[in-house]
Amino acid sequence: MVSERDVLHIAELADIGIDKEELAEFTGRFNEILDYFDILDQVGAGETREADLVNVFREDVVDPSLTKDEVLANTPDPEDGFFRAPRVM
Repeated sequence: MVSERDVLHIAELADIGIDKEELAEFTGRFNEILDYFDILDQVGAGETREADLVNVFREDVVDPSLTKDEVLANTPDPEDGFFRAPRVM
């Protein structure tokens, strides 16, 4: 459980100004968040069966690509084996 003093300390470390009127609300919300983490800690990790896992992506297929000369044939003014682009300043 986080106390109001803890919340003030955390707010100071994070350089966040919290008014005295907001302190109770922030403390309550902070404790709610930590309660959710306690719930998540109770969930078992690695309890999935192998049958539950499905690959939704397609298999990798290696296709031949264009040669450098074929690619550079699409540019009007190649330079040293590369595309020439306009100078940007």
